[in-house]
Amino acid sequence: MTGRRQFLAQMTGLAAATALASRRAVAAGAETSPPAAPLPSIQLGPHRVSRLMAGSNPILGYSYLGPHTDRHLKEYFTVERTVEFLEDCERAGITAHQFADPERALPYLRRLEERGSKLQFICLHAERDRIRSAVDLTRPIAMAHHGGVTDRLFAEGKSSVVHDYVKAAHDAGVLAGVSAHNPDCIKRIADAGWEVDFFMTCFYFLTRPRGKEDAGVPTLEIAYPFYRDDPRVMTEVMRQVKQPCLGFKILGAGRLCADQPTVRAAFQFAFENLKPTDGVIVGMFPWCFDEVSANAQYTRELGKAASGRAPA
Repeated sequence: MTGRRQFLAQMTGLAAATALASRRAVAAGAETSPPAAPLPSIQLGPHRVSRLMAGSNPILGYSYLGPHTDRHLKEYFTVERTVEFLEDCERAGITAHQFADPERALPYLRRLEERGSKLQFICLHAERDRIRSAVDLTRPIAMAHHGGVTDRLFAEGKSSVVHDYVKAAHDAGVLAGVSAHNPDCIKRIADAGWEVDFFMTCFYFLTRPRGKEDAGVPTLEIAYPFYRDDPRVMTEVMRQVKQPCLGFKILGAGRLCADQPTVRAAFQFAFENLKPTDGVIVGMFPWCFDEVSANAQYTRELGKAASGRAPA
């Protein structure tokens, strides 16, 4: 068994090294290649950002597919590979990256800055008393309250904590956003007229409580159920609010990635059901396929502002 594990580890390392060498060869030729055509863009306050933004869950090792995949992501996304990945995103026309955990992100953010990157950053966060230090450390254009925490606080009757976070983000001189998986949280904030600059909206209600009809059915742990009709519910809410919305998990955390026609269809659904002022945040794992170029091309083809629906 020990020999087998060593062999598998060596094969995994070899595959990762081969993929990395291939990307480095591509990067080496990037300076002589014409720049990619610009991606469709949207406005976030005074900032113009691409309609496709790079997410951070794969970088942090969150796959929603189990501990083996989580570990593979963590081993793959070293600081150097993360920097190269985001530089690939920038070359493809992506101009913004949403990160979480400022201290973990800082090493690759600083390296990007040293190498002349122009990427703009959105920080997903939930600690009001640490907003200013996070802003000073990572210099994002916006702070967004973490979606899972938003859902929990609203369920506990503590929505004022989220509102105070929004106010503190503005006090720190950056845009203020709120992320949520529960579409009702977005509706309640919009109806109350909070001074929110944008929303981050999960296509799947992952924090949904299990219904009574499921309580008596014995199962293994189901941490995150993905329901097929959730994207239609959330995008309907997104079209009703005036603020820009950034849809995330549009690929169902890898569940809609069986092949490229399926991925393209997910992008098409997203852009056909968002407002022209909305964008998407997509996590990518270019281990064996150039997901960056493919996703950028789908956005270029399908994400033109005129294709989004007007607010309801």
